[in-house]
Amino acid sequence: MCTVKPSERSFSLWKCDSPGVHGGSSRPGEWLAWLFSTICVNTSTKDGGLMCDGKLRTSSQSQRRVKFRLVSKSRLEPESKMLEKIQKMLTIRSNSIRELLAEALGMYILMVLGLSSVAQTVLGKGEFGQYLSINLGFGIGVTMGIHAAGGISGAHLNAAITLTHCMFGNLPWRKLPVYLLGQFLGSFLAAATIFGLYYDALHDYTNGNFTVTGPTATASIFSTYPSPYMSLTGGFFTEFIATVMLLLGILVIHDEKNNGALKGTHALVTGILVLGIGMGMGMNTGYAINPSRDLPPRIFTAIAGWGVDVFRAGNYWWWVPVVAPTLGSLAGGLIHKLLIDIHNQPVLERGNEKGQTVVESSTL
Repeated sequence: MCTVKPSERSFSLWKCDSPGVHGGSSRPGEWLAWLFSTICVNTSTKDGGLMCDGKLRTSSQSQRRVKFRLVSKSRLEPESKMLEKIQKMLTIRSNSIRELLAEALGMYILMVLGLSSVAQTVLGKGEFGQYLSINLGFGIGVTMGIHAAGGISGAHLNAAITLTHCMFGNLPWRKLPVYLLGQFLGSFLAAATIFGLYYDALHDYTNGNFTVTGPTATASIFSTYPSPYMSLTGGFFTEFIATVMLLLGILVIHDEKNNGALKGTHALVTGILVLGIGMGMGMNTGYAINPSRDLPPRIFTAIAGWGVDVFRAGNYWWWVPVVAPTLGSLAGGLIHKLLIDIHNQPVLERGNEKGQTVVESSTL
């Protein structure tokens, strides 16, 4: 028979030998007592937790007991207080710094997933990816980046979008450098990460000669360059239109007064939008559509061994992925405001001829 004998500050659990052994019973209750007595159990009580003293005593040939004692929770308080102090020390209370870090992390995630898909496609010589792989990589990167930063900074992840928000009064101008610094930092670190990740593959592919153009060019892994047939004007127009579509898509996805995306799906739908832009408008210029995506990695490649050719290539192409997306973003925001937003405001419906009460309604 298995019994429990409590006392004031401790209790002893008497256990039978293993059920079915030495004549022990195999009833479920005794099995439970046998298993319980083989471990030290911590549980909460009003005064504290139960802790096993680790000492096993034998009271008879067929019975033995494990003694437990009550331990105050105060013994655990120093550790919990220490963790709380560390957490308070690490907690950032400045909204601007939090937004900077959020943009940096979101941009880092976006770029690592995007650039790694390019690197694997180029360095794998088509065996480990195709053009669609790049489209998917950047689309998924955008989705994950928005999830990482959306609740803190709004996840702009694009200098052109941040500037557009400032121009339309949605973001204070004083926060412009904060957002840009975070985006550029995340993008630069992502380029450095991909360089380290594929360093051996880069050397194997190029024999240690990092070039911007030619049969073993690898600078395009990190930044965009126009196709050989593209003129500077044609490339500028491509980036401009692609960014117009990006902004129009983002604005309609988040337009709660219209037919916006379902709650919780904004990040996914935005990633699909970027996927669609890449699949339809990427051939000419590589669809940078984002100064924060293109300029920091270009600066990194200039430092890491590709040299100043990254700025000279494509008839000094480097400024186009900076200026064209910025203008395209502003144009996209203006088009949406003129054609949709200013006309889609709550209006007062006039009462009918029978003198019905005038009510306010939305055009949702």
